[in-house]
Amino acid sequence: MPALICGSLAFDTIMTFEGRFAEQIMPEQLHILNVSFLVPELRREYGGCAGNIAYSLTQLGGAALPMATVGNDGLDYVAHLRNKGISTEFVRELADTYTAQAMIITDRDNNQVTAFHPGAMSQAHLSEVVARSDIKLGIISPDGRDAMLQHASQFKAAAIPFMFDPGQGLPMFSGDELSHFVELASWVSVNDYEARMLSERTGLSSSELSQRVEGLVVTLGAQGCEVWVDGEMSLVPPVKPARLVDPTGCGDAFRGALLFGLERGWSLMRCCELGNRVGAHKISTPGCQNYTLEHIRPS
Repeated sequence: MPALICGSLAFDTIMTFEGRFAEQIMPEQLHILNVSFLVPELRREYGGCAGNIAYSLTQLGGAALPMATVGNDGLDYVAHLRNKGISTEFVRELADTYTAQAMIITDRDNNQVTAFHPGAMSQAHLSEVVARSDIKLGIISPDGRDAMLQHASQFKAAAIPFMFDPGQGLPMFSGDELSHFVELASWVSVNDYEARMLSERTGLSSSELSQRVEGLVVTLGAQGCEVWVDGEMSLVPPVKPARLVDPTGCGDAFRGALLFGLERGWSLMRCCELGNRVGAHKISTPGCQNYTLEHIRPS
């Protein structure tokens, strides 16, 4: 059955800085920060969390239903999704705005600085999650603030279990709002930085958060990920990539694998093992939607 993926469709302008950000920024001068990075490499890619997660899930052999909004420049993206076998049934097109845009600079240590223009994503709340017999589960990934709040309540009302994966959108919400997301969700997925912020704002440790959902996943980059279930933590070891090319979209590739496994009733540990394999493969490929997964697709 397909997974309903609430989030953004965006164009990613990806730039590579051959130095290190840390060598260009003087901590004592942060109050008058004025820096410029020479980026000899630049490319434009299809991105956005909904598109990236849907791509990963589809590459694994799953079915994806991205729920997202594009602007008047988004027709090529819609055609791209259809060409990849991804349904655009829940993709809304708006004529009076641009599609969301992300400008991403990556340094030689794979640190990233991102500027994001939400564009049509700001109207994502116009789309509604409704009960449907062929939708088994869903995910709330970074999206418009109102959309994330509404879709969480709509998932719950429709009795569709979902993963809360706030990503870069986490700072938009208060502690009470984040606690409410956790109450509604079946699973929570965050990286280690977001996990600390989630704990600080809700006043709940990772152990305590995991006792309010079926499972909590905390990704640790090159160190693998933590799986928290009923207050207990298990470490899923990392998979070493063949080469380090571009970290953009690795988290979304990982989450596509989570949805693939959860839809099939796998344990969260097994889902994360596949997620680590997918993420390690994605990082060896530039862009978010240029890799293939036939060689690791589960039978």
